[in-house]
Amino acid sequence: MFDVVDDTDAVIAQAARREVHARGWRHRAVHVLVFNQAGELFLQKRALSKDTAPGAWDSSASGHVDAGESYDACAVRELREEIGLRLDGAPARWLRLGACEATGQEFVWVYRLAAEGPFVLHPGEIERGAWFPAAEVTRRLREDPCSFASSFRLIWRSLAEKGDLPGFIE
Repeated sequence: MFDVVDDTDAVIAQAARREVHARGWRHRAVHVLVFNQAGELFLQKRALSKDTAPGAWDSSASGHVDAGESYDACAVRELREEIGLRLDGAPARWLRLGACEATGQEFVWVYRLAAEGPFVLHPGEIERGAWFPAAEVTRRLREDPCSFASSFRLIWRSLAEKGDLPGFIE
């Protein structure tokens, strides 16, 4: 079950995931970008069984906020479920995106975290993962944008436009 939200991100109802997506209702999600000490970003390649963006490269961990759950609690849960990283508290919030077509009508909080791994990848969620220098992410996005999930494309572009990737992009 998801919280359905209005255009200000205030909860107005709850509904099943399938219905929320089928009707294009606004809802909530989180993305966490995990960087190592070398400044590389850990990206996951989504499992081919996923109903959205199968096989696409995506944020280190991401997912929908469950009904009644906070963004911060969801970020902690998704890190544990998807890459096996256990945290006592939420990572730092970095960027907020409004609900739009590129996010699948999701209000998104993007978090940033420093961690080295190793990670334990959830096989039902993730085909594989890899570390990438940020400049390579930018280059790959430019050369083959469709190999990345649309939300991740928007996140990376938004961070670059804000100048929040100093030293990471060309």
